[in-house]
Amino acid sequence: MKEDNLHVSMDEFLPLRDVVFKTLRRGILTGELKPGERLMEIHLANRLGVSRTPIREAIRKLELEGLVTMIPRRGAEVANITEKNLKDVLEVRQALESLAIELACERITPENKEALREKLNQVEEAARTGDSSAIASADVAFHDAIVEASGNVRLTQLVSNLGEQMYRYRFEYIKDESKHPQIMSEHRIMYESILEGDKVKAARIVKTHIDNQEEAIMRKIKKEQAAANDA
Repeated sequence: MKEDNLHVSMDEFLPLRDVVFKTLRRGILTGELKPGERLMEIHLANRLGVSRTPIREAIRKLELEGLVTMIPRRGAEVANITEKNLKDVLEVRQALESLAIELACERITPENKEALREKLNQVEEAARTGDSSAIASADVAFHDAIVEASGNVRLTQLVSNLGEQMYRYRFEYIKDESKHPQIMSEHRIMYESILEGDKVKAARIVKTHIDNQEEAIMRKIKKEQAAANDA
């Protein structure tokens, strides 16, 4: 773990426990805190310059989100990325985003089109930098713009509720630079499908987009499992 990357960014509008929670969650989502890594309260408190109380509260919230697991006689650990969790999350994401893009094909407004075009530009600009964090953030904004264009408030809420869990897998996928051209191509096809109002093409590319993500991460999980077994 790189000691200089995980730090608290104070926010005068948020309680300290929420700031610590966001800091630790960001560390997990970006891989700064590795799967299986123990989260020791004293160590984290010293590292972040806070007391143990907000650390304890943050770990409790992270456990509720599924990002941390409690191990008997060991304490808190960063949750591993498992095949089951990956499949569960991406199955739900695929269902929700397929519905969202089909509705967007029917309901997109001129304002939505402008916003979606802007988000696509941001994804492509981020891709040129090669910065995985920037690409992931732009990717989230692009997909959120599609959901917004669906005009369905409840659907927007459901996608938002799943957002943090989806982000972990999204970031894991985007870290592989060899996948960037494919990701960019799929985004452009999504955009064009919506403009054309082609629901079949749009739903198909969303399925392909998420299937590719699942397959790539699954290969990585199996590779890491094989390496662990050989060690």
